[in-house]
Amino acid sequence: MQRTLVIAASAPVPRGNRVEIAQAVDGTVIAVRDLDRGIQYEVRDVAQEQVDVWRAVVRDCRVTEPIRHPHTTLVVGFSDAVSAAEEALSEADAAAAAAKAESDRWGGSDKKPAEAPARFW
Repeated sequence: MQRTLVIAASAPVPRGNRVEIAQAVDGTVIAVRDLDRGIQYEVRDVAQEQVDVWRAVVRDCRVTEPIRHPHTTLVVGFSDAVSAAEEALSEADAAAAAAKAESDRWGGSDKKPAEAPARFW
């Protein structure tokens, strides 16, 4: 899934970089943080507002710098979440296999339980 964002600032971000987007409640982009380069572009102060923060990967970036109002158009994709989910599932499968191997090693699943002795009262 891709999304196009228009930012009222000059914020060049290379393709493929991971970014963190801070949006106001009305949907305007307040800040963009390039997680790969450690650079943050702020349109206005983030600490003063209620914001929604999410992460994505930059697919395309265009910076337009007219005389008075520069703006950046970012096309971002959410494939980062898909790859993270696939990695988490493969790690969970590996952990489950390791736990099963450990339980088999301690001998709980392949042996029949011993019969209970007769009780005398």
